[in-house]
Amino acid sequence: MKKIFFLFITGLTACASYSQDVSDAVRYAQDNLTGTARFRAMSGAFGAVGGDLSALSVNPAGSAIFNTNQVGVSFSNQNIKNDSDYYNTKTSDKKNSFILNQAGGVFVFKDRNPNNGWNKIAIGATYENTNNYNNNIFSAGTNPTKSIDGYFLDYANYGNGGAPVPHEFVNLADNETLKDLYSYLGSNFPNGQYPNMSGFSAQQALLGYQAYLINIDDVNNPNSTYFTNNAPNGQNYYQENEVYTRGYNSKVSFNIATSYKDRLYFGANLNVHVTDYRRTSSFYESNKNPLESYETVSNVRFNNELYTYGNGFSFQLGAIGKVTDALRFGIAYESNTWYELYDELSQSLFTTTETTTESFTNNANPNTVNVYQSYTLQTPDKWTFSGAYVFGKSGLISVDYAIKNYGNTKFKPTSDFRGTNDEINNSLTSTGELRIGAEYKIKQLSLRGGYRFEGSPYKNGSTIGDLTSYSGGLGYNFGATKLDLAYSYLQRKSNQDFFSRGFNDGANINSKLNNVTLTLLFEL
Repeated sequence: MKKIFFLFITGLTACASYSQDVSDAVRYAQDNLTGTARFRAMSGAFGAVGGDLSALSVNPAGSAIFNTNQVGVSFSNQNIKNDSDYYNTKTSDKKNSFILNQAGGVFVFKDRNPNNGWNKIAIGATYENTNNYNNNIFSAGTNPTKSIDGYFLDYANYGNGGAPVPHEFVNLADNETLKDLYSYLGSNFPNGQYPNMSGFSAQQALLGYQAYLINIDDVNNPNSTYFTNNAPNGQNYYQENEVYTRGYNSKVSFNIATSYKDRLYFGANLNVHVTDYRRTSSFYESNKNPLESYETVSNVRFNNELYTYGNGFSFQLGAIGKVTDALRFGIAYESNTWYELYDELSQSLFTTTETTTESFTNNANPNTVNVYQSYTLQTPDKWTFSGAYVFGKSGLISVDYAIKNYGNTKFKPTSDFRGTNDEINNSLTSTGELRIGAEYKIKQLSLRGGYRFEGSPYKNGSTIGDLTSYSGGLGYNFGATKLDLAYSYLQRKSNQDFFSRGFNDGANINSKLNNVTLTLLFEL
């Protein structure tokens, strides 16, 4: 009830579509490596190994490797540090979070009839936190040439199907409030005589105009259709960009697997996905460029709060074959994930404008939450090929290689997202992910290590760069109880624009993630 009341008092606008972009698609198409401590210590290389609760997330046939019932729970402490470089100004921010990483169980049913080759059925259910979105990024620096006014100008001048947004949609009528017009624009387009204009584009133009960041090109010319900026022309715009994200992407899997003469293993998963993502961003800009006789902008604060939530489903099929008692191979297929997502967005823009003699504060805060119609996101499918060599009871070494084509990610309905889907296809590519893991046992003690490499999902290789990860851990077998501990380190560089259009500058980010996972397992 608290949320409903909040929306009521702040205003609520039902909108047709939000400006989704490639980064939104990649966010839900990527999975972080999570799971049990043993799984993480070996960098997830379990496609041909099985026998671990998290191995089911790679190859569902892995549950048939179990010989006894097993349940377990895993907790993780994650620390992520982001080093930012924006026009040679270096800043840093970090976020620490503690999460329930994994929980689940597998139950094994054996057929004691020696004449029956299908001698085992395993049924399992697991929960995985597939992506933890808790993160802080802070960037600051002096941009030598570009102001944020480019963002609002781009929407104002080209947001009506490539033509300017009509001036009537940025000027308030008598007794009309900013909230009234902002809500109207969000609720009524495309329709009527402006079929190519999105409500979101018109809202951005309205905010920029009402905060005096942009202006009508020639107010004395009734035929003037374009907009111009109010930021002083010059150089050296000091800018800060703060991005705080919270939330998770989780997966609940229902598994069934069987084995034939303990040589061939087959399995399937039905997965239910839940996502809850919140992104709060605040962009600040100031300049000390020479003022003009008319009102010009000296500083800007632009705030956006995005909340995305929804659910989806997928399925997995897998097989493992023992060539010998030591050598195993595996293959697994993970289908597309079909999400139904909902977005809520609130915005506010504050500026200070000055002349050579006066200063003014301008607030463009509609105090409204845009609630958008649901849409579908189809993430790409994935193939995983695996091999493992088991050294009796002494240990093992395992290799997985996964292929995923991010260019196949699609927003639907296709008619509403044709431009975005074309951009996804042109920007994203097929990637390979290599995972290598090893384990060595000394009586009840197990020593583990792993390596992981994943290529960039972007064709340019820089928007999100390659991922490199190292991991290690140990475990102790108390008999019916096992305790495992793992540490993993991940590094990835990225350079994503602060805004999707009009102002395409962004900072170089070097992200370093440290994770410690503890797992407690019980054999029943």
